[in-house]
Amino acid sequence: MEQSCDIPRVASHQFPDPQLDTAPASGEQTAVLAGGCFWCVEAVYKEIDGVLAVRSGYSGGTAQTADYESVCSGMTDHAEAIEVRFDPSRTSFGQLLKVFFSVAHDPTQLNRQGADQGRQYRSAIFTMDEEQKRVAEAYIRQLDEAGVLGKPIVTQVVPLEKFYEAEAYHQDYAARNPRQPYVAYTSMPKVEKLRKYYPDRLKRA
Repeated sequence: MEQSCDIPRVASHQFPDPQLDTAPASGEQTAVLAGGCFWCVEAVYKEIDGVLAVRSGYSGGTAQTADYESVCSGMTDHAEAIEVRFDPSRTSFGQLLKVFFSVAHDPTQLNRQGADQGRQYRSAIFTMDEEQKRVAEAYIRQLDEAGVLGKPIVTQVVPLEKFYEAEAYHQDYAARNPRQPYVAYTSMPKVEKLRKYYPDRLKRA
C-alpha cells in the first residue's frame, strides 16, 4: 500500500446532507463500504458516534479468493471493504455515506485511491436492501448534479452478496500501528479531517 494523494473536494464542513435518507429505527443495522485501503476507511468509521463495530474485509468476489494475497494481486473480483454495524437511532445510513464521500476516500477515482491502483481499491457501496440502494443512488445523483466534487462520482452501488472478514492482523490496524508510514501519512489525515469538520459526530471519550 502506498501513500494516497489529497482528496480534491469542497470543504467537508460545506458538504450537503443527503436529501433522501433512512428513518431513525431501533436495533442494529449494517453498511458495507469500499473506499481504497481498508485500514484508512476503518480508522475513520471507528470514531463515529452510533457506530457499534467495524471490521475490515473483502466483498465482491468468492470465498476461495477472500484472502489478502489473492486480493492484492488485483485478479479477483473483491474490493477491500469494511463492515459497519451501527445504531440507526443515533446515526443514519445517509450520514455514514456523507462521511464516506467527504472524508473517507475520493469517490471520483476509478479503480484506485491515490497511488494504490487496482480494482481491489475501487469505490463501492454494497447495499443490504432496496432502501440502502435508493438512498445511495439518490445521494450520488444529488452530489453529481450539484457538482460538489468537481468530477463525476464513479462509486459502484451493488447488492451485497457476502462480506468476508480479513485476516486478524488487518483489524484495527491503524490504531495498533500509528507510526507505520502509510498509516501516519494516509490514514491519520483522514481521521483528523473527520475530527476537525464533524466534531459533533464523534464518540464521546
